[in-house]
Parts: sequence; C-alpha cells; structure tokens
Amino acid sequence: MSLGQRIAWDDSVLPFQLDHADIRGRVARLDGVLDAILAQHHYPAPVEALVAEMALLTALIGQTVKLRWKLSLQVQTRGAVRMIATDYFAPESEGEPARMRAYAGFDADRLRHARPFDQLGEGYFAVLIDQGAGTTPYQGITPLAGDALHRCAEAYFAQSEQIPTRFALSFGKSNMPGEAPHWRAGGVMLQHMPKASPFAADGGSGVGGLLEARDLVDGDDAENWGRANLLLDTVEDLEMIGPSVSPTDLLVRLFHEEGPRVFEMQPVRFGCTCSEARVRNSLSIYSARDIAQMTTEDGIVTADCQFCGAHYALDPATLGFDAAGGGG
Repeated sequence: MSLGQRIAWDDSVLPFQLDHADIRGRVARLDGVLDAILAQHHYPAPVEALVAEMALLTALIGQTVKLRWKLSLQVQTRGAVRMIATDYFAPESEGEPARMRAYAGFDADRLRHARPFDQLGEGYFAVLIDQGAGTTPYQGITPLAGDALHRCAEAYFAQSEQIPTRFALSFGKSNMPGEAPHWRAGGVMLQHMPKASPFAADGGSGVGGLLEARDLVDGDDAENWGRANLLLDTVEDLEMIGPSVSPTDLLVRLFHEEGPRVFEMQPVRFGCTCSEARVRNSLSIYSARDIAQMTTEDGIVTADCQFCGAHYALDPATLGFDAAGGGG
C-alpha cells in the first residue's frame, strides 16, 4: 500500500454504529495533527505520551459536537504534570475539517521514572463545551481515577452523562522504513445508546463508589455491551494505528457480527485561534502601571501562545485600558 493511500484515512475520525447491539462509536487516526501538536514543545517522553493520549481522546469525543462549537478537555493535578489542556474546534461549515490544539504544563524537576499517568497525582478531569456567543459553557468534572487518562474519560461519561463508554487507544512514534520518525495514534470509542440507567442510588462499583460502565446496563443491554467489549479486547495496536488497516476494515474485523454501519468521516487538522488582536484584547484590562511592569528592557511587551508557540512583540504605548490617556 502506498503512502498516498494511507493518507486517505490519517487525521480523521470515522463515526459508526453497531446495529445489532445498540452501540455507537468512533475510530480515530492521528498522524500529522499529533506531530504538529508535539512539535510546538520539546516535552520529556512521559509528558509527550500524556499529551498524545489526551489529543486522541479529544478527537474521539470532539467529533460529536455541532458545527461552530468548541470542546475542551482539561486535566488539573498536584503532580509533576500540573495541567494538560486540549481544544477541538468543530468545522465552521459542512465539509470543512475540524481543528485541534493541545499543550501541557509541568515541573521538570518533579518528573519521575514511572508510567506517564503516575506523573499526575491527585486532580480532576474536566470536559467543557462552548456553544458560542450568548450561551453558558457546559462543564463536567470527575476525579482522576484508574491508571490512564482514557479511564478518567470513561469515568466522566459514567458519572456525568450516565452513558457506558469504553476506549481502546494506541499511540507512539512510527519508524517505518523510508520515513522519518513521526507520531501516530489510533483509537476506538464505544458508547451504549443512551437509555434509562439502572444504577443503584448508593453508588457504583468503581474506586470510591464511582460509577462504571457495567453499573449502567442490565439484561440484554449488559450482554450486548459485554460482548462488544470482549471483541474490542482483541484489537491489536497496529490495527488501531494503521497504516495498513483502514478504519472500515478494522470495524469489519472486530464487529462483523454486530452489524457495523459507518457514517461520514470527519477530517481533523492542527489549528490555533491565537492572533495579535486576541492578545491585545487580553491585555486591554491592564493599567498603564501593569503594562510598564510587563515591558522588557528593549521597550516591548511580549506574549507567547502556549498552544502553537506564536510569538507576539507589541508596543506598550498601544496596550492597556488607559493607553489613550485615561487613569493610571
């Protein structure tokens, strides 16, 4: 298979449904998007892995938001990796790609020789959805739980949405012959169709009484959900990442007896919304005294975008709410 053929399903999310099991899902493949996200920073290996996992989760979850909406995932912790933030910007109109960006904040001196997830410590996992001007953003939060970020996402859907959810992810640097090393990621997301949840009022079966997917299904639904999860357990890393197995072929391999039906594929690209105008707007709340404190020895105010690395150098005389001669 040629590189050109492989590109057809790289950086994309394919929605699907298992008609015989009342389950919906997505298959995501990230290639250039992930390279672009990670190229903005020289993260240590465990931080790279966490950002890659978070980006893949964002692509899988974000595909469901409506046109012009924005989905953000955030992790805040007391550990060595203090924060991870991702944004998924839905297409402005039908047929356009979605855009993604991500970054992490960390204390290099506190990083340990341990699994990436162990760098986080106590904290929370948050999902935010911004529907646009004039609306109040939605926010759902759940404690960090389990042994990976995708387990935290599963816990979020169980607690906040009462939707049984399962992720299978694989990501890492590809070293294919004839190609420079680059990041690739692939994943599958399963969700049981929303129904009235049978969970007990006194809590779930997870750590600390958190709800888990198995607490939200019973009867035939539990059987269908269990079978789909057993089938997903058989997936291999190279099948998820590709590049030799297309998303549709992967679904047939895994779920051919469950009646898989696919929908329109959503392309995803790296993209940032920063601009000089946005930077100026964010600085407009500061007084002349504040702006003076931000001014460098060279007589400029600088700002860097944490997502894309863009650097802005601005004339302090044009900044601040009283730059035109107001109070100070």
